[in-house]
Amino acid sequence: MEENKEISLQDLSDDEVPAFLDLRPKKFSDYIGQKQIVETLQIAVEAAKKRNEVLDHVLFYGPPGLGKTTMAHIISNELGVPLVHTSGPALEKGGDLVSILTHMEHGSVFFIDEIHRLPKIVEEFLYSAMEDFAVDIIFDKGMNARSYRAKLNQFTLVGATTRAGLLSPPLRERFGIQRSLDFYSVEELQQVIIRSASILNVSIDYDAALEIARRSRGTPRIANQLLRRVRDFAQVRADGSITKKVSDDALALEGIDARGLNLLDVRFLNVIIEFYKGGPVGLEAIAATLQEETDTLIDMVEPYLLKAGLLTRTSSGRKVTEQAYKHFKKTVQKAKGRQMPLPE
Repeated sequence: MEENKEISLQDLSDDEVPAFLDLRPKKFSDYIGQKQIVETLQIAVEAAKKRNEVLDHVLFYGPPGLGKTTMAHIISNELGVPLVHTSGPALEKGGDLVSILTHMEHGSVFFIDEIHRLPKIVEEFLYSAMEDFAVDIIFDKGMNARSYRAKLNQFTLVGATTRAGLLSPPLRERFGIQRSLDFYSVEELQQVIIRSASILNVSIDYDAALEIARRSRGTPRIANQLLRRVRDFAQVRADGSITKKVSDDALALEGIDARGLNLLDVRFLNVIIEFYKGGPVGLEAIAATLQEETDTLIDMVEPYLLKAGLLTRTSSGRKVTEQAYKHFKKTVQKAKGRQMPLPE
């Protein structure tokens, strides 16, 4: 951290500034949080390097913003190999995947974000590529059809997904290393914010970093986003230094409350409380009332609300907890059931 504080933006050329402002850690030793995952990956990477072999295929899953992409970059850096980055929706045809695979160097890390959105035909090409490092290409059709097996350089596939349940079992089982990334603690996020502030050359005190961490929804990506917004506020409305008061004022202006709930979270919970008497209610009904897509609510809203204990999922639908009522200072509304009269 002392090295970062000695670097100033004024000391860098225009070409160096974008790389300098990249807040992603480049090595396992710089990575904050997910200690058990980092330790097991360090062992796997070190063992692969000692045996001069490629690393097993790796699958990361968990809510967005927890560091899945960062992990892929670190693996590439630690192995000292190139990183090829793409996403599931971008690979529309089998030929797209084959073109990438046949041009990769030995040992390369092939990172596929949103891997659960791979088309089925592309996914089937991956099976033999992951197991045998080869792809079967079919020429012509019908009676003239011919099959050719193209050998590939050995590589490590790193997949990332927010919806691990949508991966087909044949694909999921081909990953030798599977790790679930969990939300960060407030203390870990405070460390992330202090580290990022030093890289951005911004003065911040510990109380301010703690306050931003509390409102970051357990997610490093959100912590860094909020830090940038608070930095802007401090430079325009204060002397450039981030204090607790400056962070409170900036986050209030951003619509982030004391528990890190944003405007969509508040609308989501209030709809259940006010329109559906606290639930249970189906997600489709909530989405229709909010005029939002169900996927947006599943990926961006529900994970944190469930983790924070403000929401529960039941067989009948979503239901807010007593904590949610207390947070909004509202009285718990108990459903009034009617008992059917007994036959005479």
